[in-house]
Amino acid sequence: MKKIPKILTIALIILILIVLAIAIFTIFFDQAVLMRKGTVYRVRIAKKIVALTFDDGPSPIWTPQILDVLKKANVKATFFMTGMHVKEYPDVARRVAKEGHEIGNHSFSHHVLLYYTKEELKEEILATEAIIRNVTGQKTTLFRPPKAWLTKREKKKIKELGYKVVLWTLNSKDWVTFDDKYIIRYIVKNVRPGDIILFHDSGGVFSIEGGDRHETVLAVKRAIEKLREQGYRFVTVGELLKMEPKGE
Repeated sequence: MKKIPKILTIALIILILIVLAIAIFTIFFDQAVLMRKGTVYRVRIAKKIVALTFDDGPSPIWTPQILDVLKKANVKATFFMTGMHVKEYPDVARRVAKEGHEIGNHSFSHHVLLYYTKEELKEEILATEAIIRNVTGQKTTLFRPPKAWLTKREKKKIKELGYKVVLWTLNSKDWVTFDDKYIIRYIVKNVRPGDIILFHDSGGVFSIEGGDRHETVLAVKRAIEKLREQGYRFVTVGELLKMEPKGE
């Protein structure tokens, strides 16, 4: 009988270590680096041009605030939206489109797609495509997988559906970083021409929706100002892709 508690203690310690390892990996390492093959994550150009992108929205709280910042700065960005949030907050999604921003497909449910069948994957993408088109009038051909995770087979299937898989170069880590100054320093220090920069307008550390994006709003405003001081311009992902040198 005494062995059982000991075994349970060992199992609990192992479980805690695994959870800590996953947390450390998520916070300090960008998993998208492992997924870049066969995707778009930056465009190799010499001009100082970058694309700002926002994932997980639309949010009735944070997306409008980010839109206000972008409008004041006269910057167009790309918003990768989940179908469930477009369905729930259609007015916010319509405002994104009305103000000239680009909309990308970020799946319907925001579940990690690694273990989806071909039909399940297709359903996630096409359901979101239909909702985005019906609500905003935009037909998107850009897809960003939740958490960046995709298999080689899934990348092929997504391309067969007429989409480009878009990841990112710089991850602001705004969903785990509660300091706008850190986000700004990281981006300004590491940015290169042709980069795609990731922010979030919804979602938290443990949730698909919600989260506190106050630091994101501040960071986006200051990052735009700082990058402009360095001579950078801002375009949508679609516009950036058109600048890709032929043969690349």
